[in-house]
Amino acid sequence: MRILFTGGSGKAGRHVVPYLLDRGHRVVNLDLVPLDDPRVDNLAADITDSGQVFNALTGYAGLDELEPGTGVLRFDAVVHFAAIPRILLRPDNETFRVNSIGTYNVIEAAVKLGIRKVVFASSETTYGICFADGERKPDYLPVDEAHPTLPEDSYAMSKVVNEATARSFQQRSGFDIYGLRINNVIEPHEYARDFPVYFENPERRRRNMFAYIDARDLGQIVDRCLATDGLGFEMFNAANDDHSVNLTTPELIARFYEGVPVTREMGEYESFYSNAKARRMLGFSQEHDWRQHIFDPRG
Repeated sequence: MRILFTGGSGKAGRHVVPYLLDRGHRVVNLDLVPLDDPRVDNLAADITDSGQVFNALTGYAGLDELEPGTGVLRFDAVVHFAAIPRILLRPDNETFRVNSIGTYNVIEAAVKLGIRKVVFASSETTYGICFADGERKPDYLPVDEAHPTLPEDSYAMSKVVNEATARSFQQRSGFDIYGLRINNVIEPHEYARDFPVYFENPERRRRNMFAYIDARDLGQIVDRCLATDGLGFEMFNAANDDHSVNLTTPELIARFYEGVPVTREMGEYESFYSNAKARRMLGFSQEHDWRQHIFDPRG
């Protein structure tokens, strides 16, 4: 596929884009800074400028596309990851503005140009737990896509708005627009650096519901979204199968979630951030468990 990928130079994008390239897709990375990969086409643009987004989606990917003399090719899909990635990096109103207006611009341009597949990044923060003032527990476990989204911070609010924006454009167009509520993204080098700390201090993972998503497994989820047609508008939790700490599910419930309803029987190490929908509807199957990268002191 010929794909416009926004935010491909960010923490998640710099792993997802190579995953897509390895599978034969052509990717134009629309970002303020280029991605250092000779296989990718980079285009510097600002997603908050609607004209720049429309221009990017109606342009050549690279100089080689001039050779056939048949005009500009149509993009097959848009993957939208560009955003201010969390609170406390910019003023709250600027975080909300960039993320909500940028997403509107990207999805509007894609739909009006007839690009029938859009995949966009939402966030675990929409459930209101990650950036809560104080401790907030889930309404129930495991947390699936039906869980209420009631955040109180500008970043997560922008993501909830983006989901409504995507749903509205899908309702009018009938195109496939899939959103990913991405959990805490872990890069390969972060396992050895960070996970021993999490083992010693599991409470540090409470705001992420003790979950994570390997950046390369996130690439697989995006690729599966691109390959899966006909779902209309759907939201998917993006997470690995188990916890980011070396405690069992019952141990974590007893220590951190006493009194929280558990809606079904859970596996011994099954994540509280359910990826069951992505496995069922997209065919996702994780390839990178933290135990492949770091010694498990509990065996």
